[in-house]
Amino acid sequence: MVKRVQFSHTGGSEVLELADVVMADPGPGEVRITNHAIGLNFIDIYFRTGLYPAPALPSGLGTEGAGVVDAVGEGVTHLKPGDRVAYAQGPLGAYAEQHVLPAEKVVPLPDGIGFDTAAGAMLKGLTVQYLLRQTYPLQGGETILFHAAAGGVGSIACQWARALGVKLIGTVSSEEKAQLAKRNGAWATIDYSREDVVERVRELTNGRMVDVVYDSVGKDTWLTSLDCLKPRGLMVSFGNASGPVEGVNIGILNQKGSLFATRPSLNGYADTPERLQTMAAELFEMIGSGKVEIDIAQRYPLAEAGAAQDAVASRKTTGSTILLP
Repeated sequence: MVKRVQFSHTGGSEVLELADVVMADPGPGEVRITNHAIGLNFIDIYFRTGLYPAPALPSGLGTEGAGVVDAVGEGVTHLKPGDRVAYAQGPLGAYAEQHVLPAEKVVPLPDGIGFDTAAGAMLKGLTVQYLLRQTYPLQGGETILFHAAAGGVGSIACQWARALGVKLIGTVSSEEKAQLAKRNGAWATIDYSREDVVERVRELTNGRMVDVVYDSVGKDTWLTSLDCLKPRGLMVSFGNASGPVEGVNIGILNQKGSLFATRPSLNGYADTPERLQTMAAELFEMIGSGKVEIDIAQRYPLAEAGAAQDAVASRKTTGSTILLP
């Protein structure tokens, strides 16, 4: 028996329960991993609340972790028991002492990167990789707006943008978070709780506005984000922290300057084992070189997953949050 956080119906953090379950043996093409650290992400809350439907109930939660391969199924040749590994995709169930998932979703973990770092970096770091390197391949010299710049994804984005020679303007909710974003490499910050985001972007760019907006907030910032773009700029909506963007008339993209818009996801970019390995290799290189440091700002025992999610949802956290089995 192993410990697993699960939920039998959707709702607030109180629906999460720590249960004893029998972990299945890996089937063909699968691996079983003993988790040493587990990543916590906003998307986990979407599944718990029902915004994203779980395949079945009761359901496990989480898709990100790092640990050691415990067993491999038939046909798995690139991994073996004892290998250090990390993952960010696959079936729900990472909030557990062990997790079974397809081997093609698992990458070997370099010796120089610890389990805590990997668990705090995989989903967020791979997200930054596809945002900055694929969705809009930044070359250096661009000016971009990144919402929630002091959060887990934002903290990595600030560092990666600086390494690329990109001016990142980050939105934050406090002076403390502004200072954190600047330490991580943000060119400028905007406190949306007391400043007009569009006007500050106009001032900072001398009226030119930004090439790209990266928006994980969703409903509350959709129009503001569009108004921060220069003509033919790109709106990248990659999250729904305030709720999904709905009822959009596509003509607004024309009205606001022949804009482009996309709604990407990690699964849409890391859609083959080869692409996942390539993306992970670049992430690990950025971490190994010191250009990106992963700030594990909060650590919670697995049994306190609900409290950890509440802290993330209320925007009381910075950097990455992990669970420890």
